[in-house]
Amino acid sequence: MYKGYAGRILRVDLTSRSVKVEPLPDGLALNYLGGTGFASRILWDEVNADTDPLSPENVLIIATGPVNGTAFPPSGRYMMASKSPLTGIWSESHVGGHLGPELKYAGYDMIVVKGRSSEPVYLMIDDDRVEVRDAKNIWGKDTRETVKTLWDELGDRSFKIACIGPAGENLVKISSVISEMGRAAARTGIGAVWGSKRLKAITVRGSRDIEVADPDGFMQLVKESIRMCTEEFFGKAAQDTLGKYGTPCLVEMLNSIGRLPTKNHWTGVFDKASLIGGEAIRSRYRFAQAPCMACVIQCGYISYIRHGKYAGTITKGPEYESIFALGSNCLVSDIEAIIHMNMLCNLYGLDTISTGKTLSWAMECYEHGLLTKDDLDGTELRWGDVEAMIKLIEKIARRDGVGDILAEGAKRASEKIGRGTEKYVIHVKGMEVSGQDPRAHKSAGLSLAIAVRGADHLRALSSIEELGFTQIVADRYGEDKADALSDRLSEEYKGFLIKDIEDLYAITDSLIVCKYGTMWPPIYYFDHFAKLIPLLTGMKEYGDVSYVRLVAERISNLRRCFNVREGITRRDENLPKRFTEEPMPHGPAKGHVCNLEPMLREYYQYRRWDYETGLPYRETLEELGLKDVADELEAMGRVKRREG
Repeated sequence: MYKGYAGRILRVDLTSRSVKVEPLPDGLALNYLGGTGFASRILWDEVNADTDPLSPENVLIIATGPVNGTAFPPSGRYMMASKSPLTGIWSESHVGGHLGPELKYAGYDMIVVKGRSSEPVYLMIDDDRVEVRDAKNIWGKDTRETVKTLWDELGDRSFKIACIGPAGENLVKISSVISEMGRAAARTGIGAVWGSKRLKAITVRGSRDIEVADPDGFMQLVKESIRMCTEEFFGKAAQDTLGKYGTPCLVEMLNSIGRLPTKNHWTGVFDKASLIGGEAIRSRYRFAQAPCMACVIQCGYISYIRHGKYAGTITKGPEYESIFALGSNCLVSDIEAIIHMNMLCNLYGLDTISTGKTLSWAMECYEHGLLTKDDLDGTELRWGDVEAMIKLIEKIARRDGVGDILAEGAKRASEKIGRGTEKYVIHVKGMEVSGQDPRAHKSAGLSLAIAVRGADHLRALSSIEELGFTQIVADRYGEDKADALSDRLSEEYKGFLIKDIEDLYAITDSLIVCKYGTMWPPIYYFDHFAKLIPLLTGMKEYGDVSYVRLVAERISNLRRCFNVREGITRRDENLPKRFTEEPMPHGPAKGHVCNLEPMLREYYQYRRWDYETGLPYRETLEELGLKDVADELEAMGRVKRREG
């Protein structure tokens, strides 16, 4: 077995409450690396187009990568994957903290969960001791109460715990999984997958070591990576922004370039951004640092409100995405209210982005008379009305009254209600758009349109042109492309760029390394990973950058093929009309729309997929070692052959 891996897969059947341990095949590591790569192969093999996301047959994967649990910065994350209850397609969510490394220390690279328990259960992992235990006493509890109860039951607070709250139990399609009392594996409704299986929590404690192939060479690279992340220009900039303020630093930064989503993405400028940004939180509410394992950037933090209406509120974050979604997006400028709503979402197990975007959709519909007070159980849902938002957050988590409709997410809710409410849903492939506006950052529009899990900013978002890293653009892609690629308001070469970034993140998410290091600061690239992986694992093939890129393309294509099997085609890769037909009304991007078509055409060209249908060419898949995938898709009529 290669180094850097625990070497084992833990398989759990909740129907029979049985567990078994399998060796990790060498071929899986060599061909798919870890994390997202592992998940792409297993979900393709073990889930099909007929699988209901909330059925016992759906597969839940909790995976680590070879970097997790080592000293490489920043590497304290893990990932979950499944078929999404919200969108019906690929579901993937990454979360930081310490649980991922702990799972490696317990001796497992991955947990694969199937079936459905007849009663609520939790999974207890303590090295080789694995038990499916009764969870009736914690079913119904919020995530914080759940962790405290389990710590008391286990008698040891060193157990790392991930769990769902009432939202996941109630199969809310915008529910999340909360890890370590505040870190969210959100988006795509993955908490509902846990709830459908009656899996309340997973507790992990481990004591094994992780071996690396070349300890001296690896530690030398670790030291160099730490230096790059802390001492060089970009590292210092990260320390002055992310290290000092956490991701809330992005509020003011993005508002200044006109892409802070405001009023359900109507505009990109919020005139009260300074009231909800990094300094506003740091100066009054930042209680403590809360970094992930082996992180030198340390963007994680805890907020605490000592006085006033929300006194006693304590929560990890809020992060930028939560601040935009519950703040500017809903015209809320009360930072204490945002912190409190962030805490409520963490306690109930709700995705803050989809929750905020569902509420802003309802607000805009209410403004235009498409939703009434009676529709909303007597709530007058006006812009910025925090009390109304809190009331609806609680209803969503419980599926109480109108909360039962809103719990479906904005797109599904609009389909149930009709009356023209569909016009104001800002989504891609059924998932609410996160905190980007492609009118002010054109390549972000392509990232949202092509993302495998729907409107996603973490699978292919480029920040190098957005933040003005012109020299890095030139070094990576050539002087001839530098000017166009460095212009965030230009569509030129953005298909080329996003294909490259998507592949880079496929490796990042398979190792698993935090995006802070690849996205901002933009330090790690394919050549850096080609040095890292052989030192860590002993897989010499990865020492060739072309092989790293080959594996990246294989993973990107296999995730794409999962969606193609579900029926996703070119017609699904579009953007809301708000971005393509409504010019930005304010700010530096005033008058701009996002012209998606030329970027999408170029992206398909570099992906070697058919532009008219969005289907992959059979030849492309075969060249990537995915002949079996091509065979299955061709039998369904969902792969193209090149003409001539």
